[in-house]
Amino acid sequence: MSAPERPPSLDPVAAARWSAHPVGKASPWLHEEVASRMQERLDFIKLQPERWVHWEPWRGGLQAQRALQKRYPKAEVWLTSEQPTEAMAAREVAQARWWQAERWFGPRIALGLPPAGQAQMLWANMLLHTCAQPQQILKIWHNTLAVDGFLMFSCLGPDSLRELREAYARQGWPAPAHEFTDMHDWGDMLVEAGFAEPVMDMECITLTYETPERLLADLRAWGRNLHVQRFAGLRGRRWRAQLDQVLMALARPEEGGRLSLSFEIVYGHALKPQPRAAVSAQTEIGLDQMRQMLRSGSRISDKV
Repeated sequence: MSAPERPPSLDPVAAARWSAHPVGKASPWLHEEVASRMQERLDFIKLQPERWVHWEPWRGGLQAQRALQKRYPKAEVWLTSEQPTEAMAAREVAQARWWQAERWFGPRIALGLPPAGQAQMLWANMLLHTCAQPQQILKIWHNTLAVDGFLMFSCLGPDSLRELREAYARQGWPAPAHEFTDMHDWGDMLVEAGFAEPVMDMECITLTYETPERLLADLRAWGRNLHVQRFAGLRGRRWRAQLDQVLMALARPEEGGRLSLSFEIVYGHALKPQPRAAVSAQTEIGLDQMRQMLRSGSRISDKV
């Protein structure tokens, strides 16, 4: 059974608007934290890429960009983004200063995508859960990678915002976010896109806040409600006051009365395998050849 074409209940128009929304002066701090945890998984990968791609580096994490450049100091880097200005700004941050020799003699930092099949690693952090056509993106990533190159990605999983979803449901309100894709479905989509040996895992991060204002500020920095049946239009001060009361119900005594919100982080890693050899639908073998093979104990193989 094939995986769905887009995350359940995601509004593609709203997703496109969010993709075009300016990120801000810095990458979201939660994205940087997740990128740091994903980098720990690179310790188990022996391949040292000569060329790698950072997909949406500003949203994915500029600190992560610098850390990856230190990990692979001789590798050529490609920065790609739907918003060219963000990719250019990310390159300016990633490059050494003009007076430093590595800016002029170090590895290249390019914009866009390298020629097909030329990258040994593609890095995409905290992006796929907002993508309206994830299978198409996975195919682009597969086409970008060289044989034996690998993909590293992370995104939100279905148990994210559990407390907020339950609070909204108790009020009879529409969901505060679209449904996020399960890691097993991501594994299936990786295989459908041509990847091999997908490795999926997840962890739950619980954040605590002193006030509803701080909680909402972080949520606004990290995304928008992309649910196709979300609240329509603007809501007034009365609703905002009611929302604050609902959020105060997220307080946990064991956390000193702070508001708690959970995030399921899904991590994925997969390889681009050698292309499968074409096998003929019909096997042809001569009688003399069959006799010889039977005497030698050889097996019959297809003529390609």
